[in-house]
This record gives sequence, C-alpha cells and structure tokens, in this order.
Amino acid sequence: MNKKLAIIGGGNLGRAIAEGLAASSFTLPGHIFLTRRHVDPLRDLEDAGILVSNDNRQAVRFADTVLIAVKPYQVRELLHQLKPELDPARHVLCSVVTGVSIAEMAEILGASFPMVRAMPNTAIAIGESMTCLCASGVSPEQSAYVEALFSHLGRVVAIDERLMDAATVLGACGIAYALRYIRASIQGGIEIGFDAATASLIAAQTVKGAAELLIRTGRHPEEEIDKVTTPRGCTIAGLNEMEHCGFSSSLIKGIKASYEKIGH
Repeated sequence: MNKKLAIIGGGNLGRAIAEGLAASSFTLPGHIFLTRRHVDPLRDLEDAGILVSNDNRQAVRFADTVLIAVKPYQVRELLHQLKPELDPARHVLCSVVTGVSIAEMAEILGASFPMVRAMPNTAIAIGESMTCLCASGVSPEQSAYVEALFSHLGRVVAIDERLMDAATVLGACGIAYALRYIRASIQGGIEIGFDAATASLIAAQTVKGAAELLIRTGRHPEEEIDKVTTPRGCTIAGLNEMEHCGFSSSLIKGIKASYEKIGH
C-alpha cells in the first residue's frame, strides 16, 4: 500500500508494530515513521529503512494514518500537541492505548474526526496478535486500511466499543492466563519425569496445536475434548480432578476479577 503511517510512541508495542509491518508485505519500511522522546533505542530500525524521530508533529505531517501507542496519561497532552497538524479530510487516528475511549479523544479532536481504537496483545511482536477493533467516522477505505494493517500482525475482529474493556481482558490479559496454564503444565511435566526444556516444548506446542484446531475448524472445544476422553481413560481422570479443584470456575472468576478491576 502507498499510504504512510506514523506511529507515535516507540515503546515495546509501537516498536513491535513497526517491525512487524516492515517485515511484511503490507507497506514499505520507508512509509513508516516512528517517534520516541529519546530515539537512541530505535536507531537500529533505521537500517531497515524505517524513519525515526522525536518530532511527533513532523511524523503527522508525513502520514495518512496516525497510530498512537503511548501511556494513557499522555494521550490528552499528545492530542493537544498534534491537533494543529491533524486534518480530518486526510488523517485517520488509530489508538492502541488501553482505557481511552473514542469519546474522550473526540473531546479534543471533534466528534467528526475519523478514529479507530485497537486492542492488540503482546503476540503482535511475532505477528500472532488477536486484535479487536472499533471505529467512528471512518470511511470504508480507512476502515479497510486499518483492518489490513492489523491483519498483517495476526487475527482481527470488529467489536462494539462497549466491549473494548472486555476485549482487553480476554485478548490482552488472556496472554498471561494462557502462559500461566503452560507454566503449570511444565511444572507437572517435570514432576512426571521430563526435564524443564522438554516439558516446556511439549506444553507450548500442545497449546499451540489446540488453539489452531479451534481456529481452523471452528469447532467447539468440547468436540475436540471428546476425541481424547475415552471411557475410564487417563484424560477424563485428569480433567475431572482439575474440575474438582476448580479449574474452570477459577479461570472464569479470574477473568471477571480482571474486568471489574478495569472499572466495572
């Protein structure tokens, strides 16, 4: 695509997005402009052709799409700084900032300004993010561009903005929940005889395979569980013991606790 992208905020997430897009077929590295207050940690990206600067307003003048990846407390000041350069006839603003609504950004930029909120997760660093999107005032072309951008970094789903906090819990916090399960599996694997490295490989690849089964087939998890739970077998014995100890209920309670912590 010929459109140009400014990423305001070159921390872990902003950098991962820039690197992932530059390595993909989505856009040319020279069409990506990444900013950070102190740019030395980004200098290596210049070798890949990505533009790097500490000048946010210059980045906005360069770009068609402006993606902000800063801390929530920085958003209001940043938008006031960028407002003189932002043109609703040209730009679309995309925010990956947790907890800042479209309405809050519209208070500064105006209700008609094209805006998208995106909630990726940390797997975006390897092009395997689950990203949830919601938008306001965007054209079909702008919507397609942002969706394509994140599709090159993983999977994408459009949701209502009222579900964005829930998406944060299920998709972003969910990475930690899945990793905790894998860690526990590794510990169990060591107890039954594996060394740590082998247990880690088996546990991680097994979870990856389980996820791919659901994504590729669209089946319910119980359909796949039924295939490996034979009568009086070891799988059902293990599952029942986990449920007796509150496996499913503790996970559901944890998801609800994270959601309530956001402010509900």
